[in-house]
Amino acid sequence: MAAIARQCREGRLNARVVAVISDRAGAAGLDAARALGIETHLIPWQGPARRTAFEHALEAVLAAATPDLIVLAGFMRILSPQFVAARAGRILNIHPSLLPKYTGLHTHRRVLEAGDREHGASVHFVTEQLDGGPLILQSRLAVTAGDTEESLAARVQATEHMIYPRVIGWLSDGRLAWRQDRPWLDGRPLDEPLVEDFSADRN
Repeated sequence: MAAIARQCREGRLNARVVAVISDRAGAAGLDAARALGIETHLIPWQGPARRTAFEHALEAVLAAATPDLIVLAGFMRILSPQFVAARAGRILNIHPSLLPKYTGLHTHRRVLEAGDREHGASVHFVTEQLDGGPLILQSRLAVTAGDTEESLAARVQATEHMIYPRVIGWLSDGRLAWRQDRPWLDGRPLDEPLVEDFSADRN
């Protein structure tokens, strides 16, 4: 979130962050947003039984902020099908794996346990299916013999800070659009995600 907000403020993205919303009081993103002068909102998560109330509160904040795009960054709650369907093509997410592999949690650990040679992150439109919306852009990097869960997570996150703003920029510049229930890039349907290869990079 902070990387995206800084790029907006520096004019590298033709966009503006109108609000940052978190369900956790201690989320570092809230402090980062306040430091950047961005309006923040806390909507505490009170469990699945209170999901409807949570989403009603979320709806109220969004109605006041009127964003063109909702960008999920470290937001770990699963939104209801009704909430997502009402905003088809206007919610983005980034997931730390080469989707469709390794949906859900602990992706770096699972990659290492499986002995995969490649890993990365995926930017996608959000649909009702968990981590299953249409893919737009993926980063790819090599898993090295010395990688730990922590080192792999850090390297993947570094690529996230590059590919996520890029996709937001495509949307704000009109290059990327949601048409006929699918992403279109530069006037053509995007049937397969674009892939940026970071395998040559080493930290």
